[in-house]
Amino acid sequence: MAQQFNRLNAISIKRPMVEGRHPDGNNLYLNVSRSGAKSWALIYTLNGKRREVGLGKLDLVPLAEARNRAREAADLRRQGLDPKAIWDAQKAPASAASAASAVTFGELALEVVNDRKAAWKNAKHVQQWENSLFTYAAPIWATPVSDIDIEDVLTILRPIWTTKQETASRLRGRIQAVLDVAKVRGLRTGENPAVWAGNLALVLAKQRSGPMRHQPSMPHADLREFMIALRKRREVSARALELTILTAGRTTEIREAVWEEFDLPNATWCIPADRMKMARDHRVALSKPALALLEALDAKSGLLFPGQKAGKSLSNMTMLQLMRRMNVGHYCVHGFRSSFSTWAAEKTDFQRELVEVSLAHVVGSEVARAYQRSDILEKRVALMQAWADYIL
Repeated sequence: MAQQFNRLNAISIKRPMVEGRHPDGNNLYLNVSRSGAKSWALIYTLNGKRREVGLGKLDLVPLAEARNRAREAADLRRQGLDPKAIWDAQKAPASAASAASAVTFGELALEVVNDRKAAWKNAKHVQQWENSLFTYAAPIWATPVSDIDIEDVLTILRPIWTTKQETASRLRGRIQAVLDVAKVRGLRTGENPAVWAGNLALVLAKQRSGPMRHQPSMPHADLREFMIALRKRREVSARALELTILTAGRTTEIREAVWEEFDLPNATWCIPADRMKMARDHRVALSKPALALLEALDAKSGLLFPGQKAGKSLSNMTMLQLMRRMNVGHYCVHGFRSSFSTWAAEKTDFQRELVEVSLAHVVGSEVARAYQRSDILEKRVALMQAWADYIL
């Protein structure tokens, strides 16, 4: 189908429009954010790669000018040239100030995410950063970082500040982080408009703080009956959940466990720092039932609990789905750690420090940890065996 040109109208685009991208033709789009802010974008593909170039806000770039830019881009592409590269070269800065104005918020935001993602263990964290900035920061995505002010930030935050409190709070912090990088790199000057204290705190209402939500956990008194039913099941997920409960481990620690981490003769499991939430090596004391479970598994190399695809671990929902099939889906897998902690406090005389170390929590001040370098594994053996005896 031939592409339609000049689909937008200079008068109608000044009126309120539905959120989203509105095509004009010739790869030109008018982006309308959730707040109603409008900006131009040129989206095209060159050599198999998708490119997006911001052309400015509607109130600064009228429809006719945006169309001229789209026609110019089309001419360049027909010559095999990249419009963005050509325009960037034409705007070669005569000074550091003009260089700063050429870097948009969107460009820098993607750089910041790319620079930091190596330190983020969870791929979902990277996705959350990208999605939140792309979705909610659309009004400033094509704006030079040097031009962003507090009104721009408020335009983004106000619509969701009280209705999506957690999202809004995290988004504010991410915008602040991008603009902090811009200042360090000399791309903008002055105060960061996304800073909370002494700035946005004076304009936006303080968010309501509700009660802390805890992971729903099964009462430890119900665990013996549950474990009897669990041990009768033959699914791989059942063995993974059983080991999770016996070791009071985190879901990811179990799902990604490999045989090379286990020392069965010495009844220990050493989880490397790069798989731990606190980025520290953690040794788990294995009870006799945990050892028996491990010894009964078929494979003795690679992943302990492989998923359906070769080389892939179980899905992070697999154990929860099993619990739903067993009619205990109102609890969560992580909640078994709370069951273990509550049992130790209510039913035993084990020192609290033993319990916290078994849960891989940081115990004591930094100074205290500097002197106490032992992970008190030998004492934790008795704790984990007592836990196994209680629930089996």
